[in-house]
Amino acid sequence: KMPSNGNRPLKLQFGLINHEGRYLTAETFGFKVNASAPSLKKKQMWTLEQDSQDAQVVYLRSHLGRYLASDKDGIVSCEADGHNSDCRFLIVAQSDGRWALQSEQYLRFFGGSRDYLSCFAQAVTDAELWAVHLALHPQANLLSVARKRYAHLSMEDGEIAVDLNIPWGVAALLTLVYLDGKYCLKTCDGRFLGNDGKLLTQSGRVTAYTLEFKCGKLAFKDCEGKYLSPMGPTGTLRSGRCSKPGKDELFDLEESHPQVVLIAANGRYVSIRQGVSLAANQEDETDTETFQMEIDRDTKKSTFRSSQGNYWALVAHGGVQTTSTAVSADTMFSVEWLGHKVALKANNGKYICTKKNGQLLAVSDSIGEDELLTLKLINRPMLILRGENGFICRHRNSSTLDASRSVYDIFSLEFSGGAYHIKGADGRFWYVNGAGLVCSDGEAPEAFSLELLERGRLAIRAKSGKYLRGDQGGTLKGDGPGPSSSALWEY
Repeated sequence: KMPSNGNRPLKLQFGLINHEGRYLTAETFGFKVNASAPSLKKKQMWTLEQDSQDAQVVYLRSHLGRYLASDKDGIVSCEADGHNSDCRFLIVAQSDGRWALQSEQYLRFFGGSRDYLSCFAQAVTDAELWAVHLALHPQANLLSVARKRYAHLSMEDGEIAVDLNIPWGVAALLTLVYLDGKYCLKTCDGRFLGNDGKLLTQSGRVTAYTLEFKCGKLAFKDCEGKYLSPMGPTGTLRSGRCSKPGKDELFDLEESHPQVVLIAANGRYVSIRQGVSLAANQEDETDTETFQMEIDRDTKKSTFRSSQGNYWALVAHGGVQTTSTAVSADTMFSVEWLGHKVALKANNGKYICTKKNGQLLAVSDSIGEDELLTLKLINRPMLILRGENGFICRHRNSSTLDASRSVYDIFSLEFSGGAYHIKGADGRFWYVNGAGLVCSDGEAPEAFSLELLERGRLAIRAKSGKYLRGDQGGTLKGDGPGPSSSALWEY
């Protein structure tokens, strides 16, 4: 049996937008709520929690860990630190995808504007409707709840098929594109899923879906009111006949781990094509040369998993084999980032070294030429970056980049000899100018290094050796001395 992908579904976090286009906000002081914010930042993020007994009932938790509540007079607060009866809401989804939130206790509806929010309306009007804007990183793996299989772009069939045991390679990366309150599903080659299962180069009415939440899972409702589900033997993703989502129409979004190939000092790819022992002896990149890098949250050490689901493990005499099905101390490797190269240290305190015959052994005390590897990230051809204050997006009126936006631009990532070029939709490149600002209108590519430092987060280093960071004003700069929190990016 294949081990599962080892991922928990992503927590469903979102912003709620009222009829005036303003976001529901939980203020830090006095646990007050309002709907005044024009964009989605930390204070506008809400997490949906299901009731353990009654699947219809939800709780809305603020960024402060407190719950939205309404009393019998419709007065709304966000102070409760547990699931009490005033915090119980029902989601009444409308045909346009907006939500009405109804107090389960008092059966009144929640709405209003700015500082005048209440939960006292007996019927739903425009003022009681909220659009849902997902706040999680929009690139993920999509798991069918019923089939327990992952979606991927099937080039030969021209479709998204839901038949992978492990979400492998770039084809399993899907990007959720938010447009006017609805979402499109974009494949790694930049096409959009139409409701008939065909992939289209342009987004439009048939590629736009309303997100619905049911029992903590997601359903995608198309423009005809039908839901996406996997069909037939390969699980072709398209709209079915159902106008109510059942198990077949439910999906989880899971974190997409980085997948990498490694090139040794001899210029060959590290591979397990010959068996279980790692050797740098292949000239091309296939599944046997691709490894999933999973970074431990606490130790920041990495495991490397093969497409068969087994981990690299340190064995006797410094050997490294893909024989382990579970994570242990011997499957953990420290990654040292050295400019455009890396070195890997095993649990015996020794560095991995490439021998003359291509075999990889953890036997070296220090780093020389044979201990250096080039690590190439293969499953982010489209790059969306989110920092502690928001997404990276091109500035409206200049060539600089904002690092605190609630909307994102999609950039393309091109590998070049251990470094990367980052390119915008207009075909122009990122570079750091003389004033230390990161600009996006370069004619020629500039080399950046990517360092995969934490689970789900990377740092980007300019050729000066400095890190890219978001400054207080929300501008992207290339002057960070180290990979501090302002220089770490969800990707």
